[in-house]
Amino acid sequence: MARYLGIDTSNYTTSAALYDTEQHRMIQAKQLLPVKPGEAGLRQRDAVFHHTRQLPKILEELFSQTPPVFDAIGVSARPRSGEDSYMPCFLCGEGAASILAVTHQHPLYRTSHQIGHILAALYSAETMHLLQAPFLAFHVSGGTTDCVLCSPDPAQCLRISPVSTSLDLKAGQAVDRVGLMLGLQFPCGPALEQLAMQCEGLSVRPRPVIKGMDCCLSGLENQCRRMLDTGTPAPKVALYCLMAIAETVYAMTRAAQDAYGPLQVVYAGGVMSNQLIRREICRHGKAYFAQPAFSCDNAAGVAIYAALAAGEGEGL
Repeated sequence: MARYLGIDTSNYTTSAALYDTEQHRMIQAKQLLPVKPGEAGLRQRDAVFHHTRQLPKILEELFSQTPPVFDAIGVSARPRSGEDSYMPCFLCGEGAASILAVTHQHPLYRTSHQIGHILAALYSAETMHLLQAPFLAFHVSGGTTDCVLCSPDPAQCLRISPVSTSLDLKAGQAVDRVGLMLGLQFPCGPALEQLAMQCEGLSVRPRPVIKGMDCCLSGLENQCRRMLDTGTPAPKVALYCLMAIAETVYAMTRAAQDAYGPLQVVYAGGVMSNQLIRREICRHGKAYFAQPAFSCDNAAGVAIYAALAAGEGEGL
């Protein structure tokens, strides 16, 4: 039994986590990157600056909750699993993890932000057993609306094969753009959900735009703008946006299962923490979701990856 440190520096959050396989305990510390009012995200140079300032504080917060003792380190070094996947903000976490690995003489295991999300979902949904056979996973956030095929892989712990994606706007971008349209503060997800809950329902259900197995979401932003301009109440616009995303993700799920068979499906990423979206997808059948604390950007899945890479799969 051992302790595994995870570090993740995404475009939205500075995160660290420590997983203790003996106590089966996950400890997390994380902080959103600051975004100026009215803006819908950060430039990479600003994200790198804020991670550089926040990461030491996040590690200090983490180790105020547990002794700074660990046996290996996991870090998200890129957004997705492909070799060409790159984003400067992940260099912040990778650099810090490399320093800790060298100074402590511990193994360092690099993975992708996306795999971290999927493993966090499996861990929090108590479905780690799904790693033993192929399954489908969705990563739905501000930067991705991806469906991937996950397969067991002794060398990588988890092999990711792209299945489908959004051809334009990502689901999290749609949430934030509609939220800003309605006067909410970025990131808009929680506030948009609260606003949508004030609406009793929709007379017309949104129709997803699917091309093959991929989706298109840019029309959703335009439709919400037209609804608002013609006097539709803000709660109804908010609910329409979220239900359109739910219908889109379910349509992508159905298309993927038609192509790959009735595989189990896991949903991860910040957008999938939305209770209205989750409820709508579950209406169609059984599905697994990350718990809210493990849906948004976090380093828990990266710590889990380190444990798996070190051969601690039996302890999870």
